[in-house]
Amino acid sequence: MSTLKDQFLLRPDITYLNFGSFGATPRPVFEAYQRWQLELEREPVQHIAVRAPQLLREAREALGNYVGAHADDLVFTPSPSQAINIVVRNLEKQLQPGDEILSTDLEYGAMDRTWNFYSRKNGWVYRRQHIPLPLSGQDEFLAAFWAGLTPRTRVVFIGQITSATALVFPVEQICRKARELGLLIIVDGAHVPGHIPLNITAIDPDFYTGACHKWMMAPKGCSFLYARRDKQDMLDPLIVSWGYESAAPTHSRFIDYHEMQGTNDFSAYLALPACIEFMQQHNWPEVSRQCLELTLQNIPRFAALLRTVPLAPLNSGMFGQMCSLAVASTGSATATGSATAAGSAAAGAAVDAAALKKRLYEEFKIEAPIMMHNGQAYLRYSIQGFNTQDDLDRLFEALEEIL
Repeated sequence: MSTLKDQFLLRPDITYLNFGSFGATPRPVFEAYQRWQLELEREPVQHIAVRAPQLLREAREALGNYVGAHADDLVFTPSPSQAINIVVRNLEKQLQPGDEILSTDLEYGAMDRTWNFYSRKNGWVYRRQHIPLPLSGQDEFLAAFWAGLTPRTRVVFIGQITSATALVFPVEQICRKARELGLLIIVDGAHVPGHIPLNITAIDPDFYTGACHKWMMAPKGCSFLYARRDKQDMLDPLIVSWGYESAAPTHSRFIDYHEMQGTNDFSAYLALPACIEFMQQHNWPEVSRQCLELTLQNIPRFAALLRTVPLAPLNSGMFGQMCSLAVASTGSATATGSATAAGSAAAGAAVDAAALKKRLYEEFKIEAPIMMHNGQAYLRYSIQGFNTQDDLDRLFEALEEIL
């Protein structure tokens, strides 16, 4: 995988182990992105007013083939946050005060904030069902999750890969049961496209969002919203523009409402076919396999160093190319007090996550997040095609020195 390092624009002096936050774009994809930007500037009127609908359709078709969805069931958004806001805002027409949204206490913070905002406004209950960590496997997760089901549950909201804890959840099984129960299903797959195999049609959610600027390596500001065909008409646009009551409606009100929402630079979206071509040229399934192998191989020694345990069994299918581990205790420069229970919330509370992350970056030139979630500090490392064992060795040696 080391031969892929020269394909990226990342600074050579930084050990980059944080692909999960914002990704990074390979040179050929970035060059395609810049070509689209140049085309926009050379003839803005023709690019935006004339060519954009067809160009965006071609990009959606390429994306649909990759994620297992029809192009007409997808619209581009700058981020999963915007995609989820489109959906949640429209639930104000569907839900009543006291209705419940079943989720977990491991979801992404921006999503929690979105649900909290609309729940307080509308009198809904956003149920962050507790998921005990570490997990013994998928069965324990499913049992813990469905324990939060009540007669007032109307919606299931679930992240397919969590951010802070980097766990892969069995969303296909959740969606199957939720469908049987007649619940609305919303899946946050921000970390999924390009990370683990994805077939949205097989998962069968009502709504699904994914970030293409993470593991698919698209330019920043490139994500999508999938809406099942029979649920598309419930979505009014987040921004009302020319697609609403369109003078020239297309075959899809869903596309009309959500695609053209004022002057915009679509270059990141149009570069998506170049992302897919790059992955095909470099045999990305094999690259991902090697990344997963490298991720798993290093979990036991990092767990021992951090005086904690993996968040799930290594053979549980709950890991991708990221791993998070609870940070039990650090030295006096980054913590106060002492830790006695490895991985406990009390131990994690002693960690100054911001100070530890700052030391890793400023003293060792390592980009790796230390995140607080539910009062616990987690170290997360991400492995992409340019990472090697040497990168993880540098992180390990830095943590040894700090701890």
